[in-house]
Amino acid sequence: MYRFLLILLSVVGMATATDAQQRQDMNKGQSNPKILVAYFSATGTTTRAAEKVAQATGGELFAITPARPYTNADLDWHDKQSRSSVEMNDPKARPAIKGRKENIADYDVIFIGYPIWWDLAPRVVNTFIESHNLKGKIVIPFATSGGSKLAGSAAALKRSYPALNWKEGRLLNRANEKSICTWIDKLGYHEKNLD
Repeated sequence: MYRFLLILLSVVGMATATDAQQRQDMNKGQSNPKILVAYFSATGTTTRAAEKVAQATGGELFAITPARPYTNADLDWHDKQSRSSVEMNDPKARPAIKGRKENIADYDVIFIGYPIWWDLAPRVVNTFIESHNLKGKIVIPFATSGGSKLAGSAAALKRSYPALNWKEGRLLNRANEKSICTWIDKLGYHEKNLD
């Protein structure tokens, strides 16, 4: 009888261990989201920030590239007729982009980076969002700026796309790797936390 009881306990123990391993495997899949770091950068500043975000999260980089690159004259915010001024004064402007990100459905979390223009995300960011189905994904904005805070541009994006699952973003001016990692840790998407 004692032997039978030992065998029964062993079988129950193995079944419990197998069940726990299956639950751990399922949870691991959910706690390892696939991350995309999409960004638009006119001068390279936002590119450097996006690279740091991708490194901290283990995410894949994707450059939002305008079909027609911006020249220095296009970016002259003192000129009311410059391309960027005209686009930013027209809420319906949607500059064309080169290509779309294939397999966007495969990603769970999308970081969207941009320079702040006129306290907003450049209109090319709207083109990216409207060209991809981001419903059901976590979307986290980040930006660089010469003088603006993130709040105005992030609030405008949330108002324009209320169906998206927006999370708190961050301004990454001159942000070093340590401060970016601290922010990513707070969000729970630091690569070391996803292993």
